Amino acid sequence: MKKPEPVQVVKQRRDAALHALVDHVPYIKYLGLGFDRRGDELTGVLPFDEKLIGNPLLPALHGGVTAAFLEVTAIITLSWSYLWEDIESGSLDFDIGGEIKLPRLPKTVDFSVDYLRSGLPRDAYARARINRAGRRYASVHVEGWQDNRDKLFAQATGHFVMPQRR
Repeated sequence: MKKPEPVQVVKQRRDAALHALVDHVPYIKYLGLGFDRRGDELTGVLPFDEKLIGNPLLPALHGGVTAAFLEVTAIITLSWSYLWEDIESGSLDFDIGGEIKLPRLPKTVDFSVDYLRSGLPRDAYARARINRAGRRYASVHVEGWQDNRDKLFAQATGHFVMPQRR
């Protein structure tokens, strides 16, 4: 019988895979977007920055930033679930430099955002729920909030073309 891996090794592998996904997209770095991981669940975190304000009179987060935040959360969550079995089994592929070989990111077919209230000048959070993920197509719902999880400031639904398995 195979001895189970130490918890720390599994956590390091999960963190390395998540960092590889996030570091792969320059716009994620520009926004300052990060992800909080608890087991297989991801929460997108958008720390407040003045550059994210669209209307300085209110002030309110720019609608494009809000949409991008929700879409990136959906794509990273889809990619995370796509890689989950490889992460858990330790069968991730690595290139010559020791970096994780990532599949292509899912491609957005459509993405519809509902702006429910103004995004305030503070940190924002988002969590995606995958409604359906097949070999070729996925449907995802994303909710964004700030201070109170029950008071969403935006939500979105998106459809994506999934990358081909190697």
